[in-house]
Amino acid sequence: MDAVRKGPLAASHRGLPLFQAGSQEPMKIATIGKGKVGGGLADLWERAGHKVTRIGRGGGDVSDADTVLIAVPGGAVGEALDQVQGIDGKTMIDATNVVGREPPEGFASNAEYVKSRTDGPTAKSFNINFASLQDQLGKTKSRPSNLWCGDEEAREVVERLNRDAGYEPVCAGPLENAALVEGAIGLIFEIGKAGTGQFFYRMAAPEDF
Repeated sequence: MDAVRKGPLAASHRGLPLFQAGSQEPMKIATIGKGKVGGGLADLWERAGHKVTRIGRGGGDVSDADTVLIAVPGGAVGEALDQVQGIDGKTMIDATNVVGREPPEGFASNAEYVKSRTDGPTAKSFNINFASLQDQLGKTKSRPSNLWCGDEEAREVVERLNRDAGYEPVCAGPLENAALVEGAIGLIFEIGKAGTGQFFYRMAAPEDF
């Protein structure tokens, strides 16, 4: 797999395609969850040239996938994984939240639970942004940020898929920090309720603003 693009964002981001055909090999992605998050990201990744398999409540087989996104209600992670075959060793991206509930017993976060089920590289991402704004990605003056944390082995995949969706990934450290990233959704909601409404956010070094 080619190295992902790095460095400051071009000022001409707005209105440009999110993907340049032929710049990288397309990936095979499976999304567990067809809702606003999973379905919306699936649409964006297909626009970027990837092959996406959408898996709903009936489950399915992800053996052919390069990476798997899980985007189901936070309390349904175990049940959703029970319905999927071929997840062992897969690179997993957990986009779930645990609003109003605790992670599975014995785990500090849903993401760490997901890793225990798959035993593959795992990342937490796409859980603290507003899915209803996804249709505006690629139209902003600069790319919105999107936090992720996880295993170093998952970095290349999760950062590429962030950029191919239209976000600029911001690493928040190892998978052990997933509880912090999951907990940030509460702050995001409170900012929105305080008057901002739904919003993008951006974190960058001063020279990149």
